[in-house]
Amino acid sequence: MGRMSRRAFTAAALSAVAVRPGTVSASSPPPSLRDRGPRSAGQRAATGMRGVWLATVANRDWPSRAGLRPGEQRAELLAHLDTAVRRGLNAVFLQVRPTADALWPSAVEPWSSYLSGSQGRDPGWDPLDTAVREAHARGLELHAWFNPYRVAVDDDPARLLPSHPAREHPDWVVPYGGGLYYDPGRPEVRAFVQDAVFDAVERYAVDGVHFDDYFYPYPVAGQRFDDDASHRAHGAGFATRADWRRDNVNRLVRETAARLRTTRPAARFGVSPFGVWRNAATDPRGSDTAAGVQSYDDLHADTRTWVREGWVDYVVPQLYWEIGRPGADYATLLDWWSGVAAGSRTRLYVGEALYKAGDPARSAAWQDPAELSRHLALAARIPGVRGHVFFAAREAAEDRIGAMARVTADHYREAVGPPR
Repeated sequence: MGRMSRRAFTAAALSAVAVRPGTVSASSPPPSLRDRGPRSAGQRAATGMRGVWLATVANRDWPSRAGLRPGEQRAELLAHLDTAVRRGLNAVFLQVRPTADALWPSAVEPWSSYLSGSQGRDPGWDPLDTAVREAHARGLELHAWFNPYRVAVDDDPARLLPSHPAREHPDWVVPYGGGLYYDPGRPEVRAFVQDAVFDAVERYAVDGVHFDDYFYPYPVAGQRFDDDASHRAHGAGFATRADWRRDNVNRLVRETAARLRTTRPAARFGVSPFGVWRNAATDPRGSDTAAGVQSYDDLHADTRTWVREGWVDYVVPQLYWEIGRPGADYATLLDWWSGVAAGSRTRLYVGEALYKAGDPARSAAWQDPAELSRHLALAARIPGVRGHVFFAAREAAEDRIGAMARVTADHYREAVGPPR
């Protein structure tokens, strides 16, 4: 179905979204949908992904602070798993490599400072082992979430352990935007990142390997990512540096997928990219958006190709905007991603901005506890949408205005098993 005919269908079906009475205000634009086939929203939800991200960078979700005793850390972790069950979820995406470090006794990288407060210090237990076992005991999948290239959230290499790989290989590292990053243009970096990932995958029965949206770093005004040396060494044959950078990221994705198939065939490989691949004004294949960031151009992540070629088992675009948002409408992007995933082997899940619900700094839509429930009602009628992942665990527990409770009541009352 072509772009214009899809939009015509969408416009004709605006009133068909099923939500509880009163959840769509008069000021809310009606959501779009492209409904094909008889499957009901309840049937679709009963078999899909219901996930939550559990972030550890800067102690965002867990542990609540660095330096807690092992028993305290473990109790907090289990509380998050119990919250996931209570909310009707079936998967947890645990960030196990937030900054070129590890939440398991890695043979490749140091223990994370977010556990003990000091990089390299043994926290006295194995969080990833506990997370896998306890998640499975509760009927939850445990996806190990890795940040591929971020080394540190400050730009002082001296703050890393002397034995840190980034200290031992300073030519691998690029300071940018107040942080440190491994250079994706170096083949030895790409191999090292995979070794760091698979040190965990080979040892723990994780259900998935998950990359977030950080490939080349987000652009910072007035700054330049200095990969001149690696481009001179490896960039021959590409028309532009941007094409070469995209090829570097493509190689990481393809190679990780292939290695996972041989190392742990039952596990799945997925990515949660920034929600806009390209704006239609930049590329007619792009979405009808006006986003300030485009993953293809700014992060050098050609996420559309990864889906169309089936390089990833699942994709979770971060659609962190409300229905009707000018320039980045949730409904418009949902429709676009559904079209991208159609006919591919890649499963489409949707990243949801639970963290915005009830945040007074956000728009009026996010003060309405029903906004996220409307997202799920809309998505249940979009072909190919197989579920949702919520950012993040802290908000799932706190639930400031009851938005997560509303999602559970409206869509997750029926308990389900893992999203296989």
